[in-house]
Amino acid sequence: MQTGNAVESADFFTHAELLPWIVLLPLLGAAINGLFGKRMSKGAVTFFGVGSVVAAFVLSCIEVSRLAELESGALASTLWTWFSSFELHIDIAFSLDQLSAVLLLVVTGVGSLIHIFSIGYMRSDEGYWKYFSYLNLFMFSMLLLILGKNLLVLFVGWEGVGLCSYLLIGFWFKDMPKAEAGQKAFVTNRVGDLAFLIGAFILLFYSQGTLDFHELKQTAASMHTDQPVELTIVCLLFLVGACGKSAQIPLYVWLPDAMAGPTPVSALIHAATMVTAGVYLMVRTNFMFSASETAMTVVAIVGAATALMAATIALVQNDIKKVLAYSTVSQIGFMVAAVGVGGYVAAVFHLMTHAFFKACLFLGAGSVIHALHHEQDIRKMGALKKKLKVTRWSFLISCLAIAGIPLFSGFFSKDEILFTAFTTSHWGADPKMYVFGMLLLAAFCTAFYMFRLYFLTFEGEYRGDKHTWDHAHEETVMNIPLMVLGFLAAAGGLLGLPHFTHAHFLHGWLQPVLGFVKGKAPDGTPLEFIQVGGENAFTYVHDTNTELMLMGLSVLVAAIGILLAWRLYKRPASELPKAPVDAWWHRLLSNKYYVDEFYDATIVRPLRGTANLLHKVVDVGLIDGLLVKGPAKTLGKIGDGLRMFQNGDVQAYATVVVVGMAAALFFIV
Repeated sequence: MQTGNAVESADFFTHAELLPWIVLLPLLGAAINGLFGKRMSKGAVTFFGVGSVVAAFVLSCIEVSRLAELESGALASTLWTWFSSFELHIDIAFSLDQLSAVLLLVVTGVGSLIHIFSIGYMRSDEGYWKYFSYLNLFMFSMLLLILGKNLLVLFVGWEGVGLCSYLLIGFWFKDMPKAEAGQKAFVTNRVGDLAFLIGAFILLFYSQGTLDFHELKQTAASMHTDQPVELTIVCLLFLVGACGKSAQIPLYVWLPDAMAGPTPVSALIHAATMVTAGVYLMVRTNFMFSASETAMTVVAIVGAATALMAATIALVQNDIKKVLAYSTVSQIGFMVAAVGVGGYVAAVFHLMTHAFFKACLFLGAGSVIHALHHEQDIRKMGALKKKLKVTRWSFLISCLAIAGIPLFSGFFSKDEILFTAFTTSHWGADPKMYVFGMLLLAAFCTAFYMFRLYFLTFEGEYRGDKHTWDHAHEETVMNIPLMVLGFLAAAGGLLGLPHFTHAHFLHGWLQPVLGFVKGKAPDGTPLEFIQVGGENAFTYVHDTNTELMLMGLSVLVAAIGILLAWRLYKRPASELPKAPVDAWWHRLLSNKYYVDEFYDATIVRPLRGTANLLHKVVDVGLIDGLLVKGPAKTLGKIGDGLRMFQNGDVQAYATVVVVGMAAALFFIV
């Protein structure tokens, strides 16, 4: 069978000589700045740090255009054999298909803009060279994850982005809370990574000795038939891994604290790249997830619950970055829920539009923080539209996009998720309606908290320090990425127009990877089937009236949220509503449902107590005391006793000799 797959793979893939360079250019930039950056000028650091990523984006555009010209198949490049044992053969290899092409352009394109923004934001930081070295290393890891031809290469990139997130979140490690935030992200992700690795080993055992995605897709049908339970277990383990990387229940707690890093880091890691890795993993292995109804049900419920929970927490946050952090957790929940109902195209579509508007929002927040000398409390802002015009307009466009206002990008992608959740016939009515209901309520919360953020930051009266207000200004190098991302946030949705227009570009583009076909029901109703192993796993009814009805409902919900925020927060400073800090619901949301406290009481403290006990008993008592210091002390006591006979007194030595000889003669005679 492997021989057949090898022949099929050879026919399926076209050689691509530029793919390795797309991955290696950021690594080269990281190495140069990491090794020599401290002794180079900032201009040279910028050239290698930013230039390597921009060059990777240019090469990505070239390779994606080559892919578009192919009639079928994908691009691939194999560097060398990693290891080979019996039937297991793992290559260091890269592949570019329609799915990875979307992620590749998003990561390199948005990543380039964030690198450019960082020039102005980090200009005065003493660790400028180190920052760009870490940022380039992160880009290398993310590209390795996206372009990996097999699961093991993907896992190396998966671990790499986890390491780089620790380095970048804790970049200002001399500040203990920031260092602890980096540690929290690292440890939380290790939990998910362990589950992912266990799932990969189980998959390897049951997949006839292959981890190549193309070959796994060929064997998915037989696994679905012969090992349905094992396949479900693998999918659930992959879900746990995705919950770690993509900050979903129960492993979402690291992402809000990750805002301790520089703001461009938040835009890169927590908007456009790392947090979408879990969604990418599940979409990449869609042929496995679609074969397990249990796994899909769990995925949908986890995603919808996370979307709603994080959205409610964002309602009461006052740190501008924390609002966006919980918004990210919520929006990733939309994507995960889309995967759970089989809406893989909708998930990828929202992943793309979210990268545009959320990166713009984070960079806009960075521009505000930079202008206000690192002030992050929105209660001390206001009227900034007078000082930060480019930031204001790009921020407003992105708020309209994430709220789901028609013609902006988020309107198209979010509505497709709601439409998919409502129309899928994979489930019975009840769980489907729960998922749809939670997502719709989360959409209302999103519109409200984003415009609460906008009004308190840019409208009304300034409520902060006068000296800060007088010196607030924008930087040109930071405005350029904001304008580009603002345009993408507005126009990016044109790639996925509603189905009744018959102009959904992404559906046609992703069809070779996601394997769905279109048809009609016996009554003539348009249907869409997602095929898995020759069976129709999901069915969607593309009824125009239903689509328009759901679209109107979504817009109504968003409009109510925006109008409510306008009513409460578009006021003079003296009339702004005061937070009901004594209300139980406000305390609950302000304390983030006490999840951190629960983890601290049930996991962190018991583990630290156990570690302290083991340290005292095993390390200090047994190892140091008994095994290491014990023999040393015993020998020391023996030495102290023998030292009485080695005191340097010649007369004492002579006396001992005479007494000894006399005793010997006595016993001999």
